[in-house]
Amino acid sequence: MKQIIQSFKTGETILEEVPSPEVGNGQVLIRTTRSLVSLGTEKMLVEFGKANLIQKARKQPDKVKMVLDKIRADGLMPTLETVFNKLDQPLPLGYCNVGVVEAIGKGVTEFQVGDRVASNGPHAEFVCVPANLVSLIPSNVSDEEATFTVIGSIGLQGIRLLNPTLGETVVVVGLGLIGLITAQLLRANGCKVIGLDVDNSKLEIAKSLGIVTHNSLNGDPVQFVLNNSKNVGADGVIITASAKSNDLISQAALMSRKRGRIILVGVIGLDLNRAEFYEKELSFQVSCSYGPGRYDDNYEQKGQDYPLPFVRWTEKRNFESVLMAISDQLISVKPLISEVVKLDDYNKIYDHIGQAKNIASIITYDEQAERTSVVQLENSKQQINSGSLAIIGAGNFTKMTMMPMLDSSVVKYIVSKQGLSSKSLAKKHNIPYSASSYDHILHDDDVSMVAITTRHNLHASMVLNALHANKDVFVEKPLALNEIELNSIIDAQKKSKRNVLVGFNRRFSPHIQQIKEFLPSTSGKNFIATMNAGFIPKDVWVHDLEIGGGRIIGEACHYIDLLVYLSGSKVASICMNSLGLNPKKNTDNASILLKFENGDNGVINYFSNGNKGYSKERLEVYFDEKTIIMDNFRKTEAFGLKGFKTIKTKLDKGHKAQFKYLTELLKDGGSSIIPFEEIINVTKASFAAIESLEINSWVDV
Repeated sequence: MKQIIQSFKTGETILEEVPSPEVGNGQVLIRTTRSLVSLGTEKMLVEFGKANLIQKARKQPDKVKMVLDKIRADGLMPTLETVFNKLDQPLPLGYCNVGVVEAIGKGVTEFQVGDRVASNGPHAEFVCVPANLVSLIPSNVSDEEATFTVIGSIGLQGIRLLNPTLGETVVVVGLGLIGLITAQLLRANGCKVIGLDVDNSKLEIAKSLGIVTHNSLNGDPVQFVLNNSKNVGADGVIITASAKSNDLISQAALMSRKRGRIILVGVIGLDLNRAEFYEKELSFQVSCSYGPGRYDDNYEQKGQDYPLPFVRWTEKRNFESVLMAISDQLISVKPLISEVVKLDDYNKIYDHIGQAKNIASIITYDEQAERTSVVQLENSKQQINSGSLAIIGAGNFTKMTMMPMLDSSVVKYIVSKQGLSSKSLAKKHNIPYSASSYDHILHDDDVSMVAITTRHNLHASMVLNALHANKDVFVEKPLALNEIELNSIIDAQKKSKRNVLVGFNRRFSPHIQQIKEFLPSTSGKNFIATMNAGFIPKDVWVHDLEIGGGRIIGEACHYIDLLVYLSGSKVASICMNSLGLNPKKNTDNASILLKFENGDNGVINYFSNGNKGYSKERLEVYFDEKTIIMDNFRKTEAFGLKGFKTIKTKLDKGHKAQFKYLTELLKDGGSSIIPFEEIINVTKASFAAIESLEINSWVDV
């Protein structure tokens, strides 16, 4: 299928051929008929993409701070590699989509195949959207009109926050697409509406829709509002404009009546003058996109609706309200359509988006477009051999860690559910095929190994499917999230006799390899491992026990494996204590005690509340009156140990060596580079750590 994307690195807008997305649980697959170009939002994205690195940095000072923190923690070169990999990531453009339901995911009951729907899907021939971001289109609303649903809900949410009443005077600052719809919705609500802008063509459209208009370049907008409100001032001001200066927020305060309300929908300078707000006791609020539910994964991705009696207007219900307003002719959107172009002619819009005076541009789609889950790169010259690798997952680990260190000549497929990220990676690394479904690769005899780098909750089922298809498996940690999943994998591996590898890379670091050489095989070793893991907000998926499993199972397992490797013995029992009086199972501030079968002792401190300026990972080993210290996989030194040479390297956590072994296994065959019984022991130990926290006692593994 075809999709419009934006390159953050070059600024180029491209019509890309990508695999069609696959419908998932709680989702709706839509064949697009129309989409609307949000000239304001998409103009900003296009112009940001065309900016140089310094200009990009100036526009995102918060991201610059994150880069500086990463340089201090990981060094300059790894940070630069991360930044450039981020810039390589294409951005799908568009969020105002209309089409026909093509397929329905598990758990979706309100839609049927063939329904006409509006959603926040991108500019693509097929889009896959969670059900809470999809609404049915009334029969008397055309596809072109319905494309205004999502953009209209942005304005509607601003009105919800303003809470206007019949007869109030409300000023709309900025008569672009959102502003013109907002003004009409306010009129339908019984308000007197004053529209301010500097573009006469937009003012003419607003005037034809019954809005009192004023060009801010042709006189003081504050005085104009006072003159048109009997010198009382505006009851409310909704700012839908985009500007860098602080003038608009100051003008909004000056034109407001005492105890007036100001709502910001657009993007402007926000250095507020305290006196202007203090003297009138003004209220100011920023509106968040489509309404309640926005950016809440439980609502958007998991389909957990907010109960209507308590949250009357969610983003989905706002979508429905806009469609109803169009259906009932309370607002008119046809006058806002400046041009209609075919998808293949997208550059008629984007080549001049910075200079365009249009209000809204509509893209039309070929309704006979074919769905395909696999796309072959046209210019790929790579020779396909048996014994190749298929990678499922095209997220940060694949982009920034795996692909830069893996011999791409062994890779035949990269798979991602939405298709775009896999196509981008395939192009960058000259991989012959990108796909959105992994079913195809399981039946490809050329593929002897499947690498799984998806979110954690998908690992076990994908491992099982690969083993049942008689493929070797490499899975980025963790192998499974619970005992049931793990036991199923153990049974499948016994039957298939195929290799199962987990991405426990740290044991392959040159620092760890040298430490291992100098350790005695007998007992008597004490290990202290500290992971200064860093804070991750609680709403990120890694904390979700059903999706990420929590950071102990999902990340601290790395160090359980590392200590198993260095001890040369499996974990026999484990005890975990966590910060706080009533710690939860998804804690990420914990100390884990390990007793190994050979008598060795280990302590793993996994903390998220430390400073980023300190080393992210540290290992101490004590034995026979000797001590070895490894600091952040850059420096390892020994005390009292003859013949041990201090190691100093760039950050090397063992990924490169691990993927070298993986490539050799693909090409030459052989057994797993990590014994499967150790992988099982480490996985069980991570489960036991959580059990120990729950029962407040040691747990045998």
